Amino acid sequence: MPYYIEDLKPGMSESYTHTVTERDIQLFGEVSGDVNPVHFDEEFAKTTPFKGRIAHGVLTASYISTILGMKMPGPGTIFMALNTRFKAPVRIGDTATATCTVRETVPEKRRVIFDCVVKVGDTVVVEGDATVMAPARPKD
Repeated sequence: MPYYIEDLKPGMSESYTHTVTERDIQLFGEVSGDVNPVHFDEEFAKTTPFKGRIAHGVLTASYISTILGMKMPGPGTIFMALNTRFKAPVRIGDTATATCTVRETVPEKRRVIFDCVVKVGDTVVVEGDATVMAPARPKD
């Protein structure tokens, strides 16, 4: 069930948790075309500041899209903007939890601004904000 613009208030939040798998990395690389060896080649990745393979940052940030498109506001939401800062790497086997919290609503434009964070344990790996157009309650 989607949240309608009329239902959303500052402070409301939803979360999504996912454990990153080898399959996630393979599929994301295939779909996005990003086959940077830091994601796929352990020997190469060991030579980087990360000292090993890491997940695509945008894969991790995509968990924000899962919340906005499927949970809050949910189906019918139009994603308008996402500003992200990548703070720490995510590795295969890490469990990431994304949380989006309503910062502000602009009901006359059906806009909602969310503060977004993705964490692995207590470590912030992605932070930023998103703007969406929320669905309006259908008129009877």
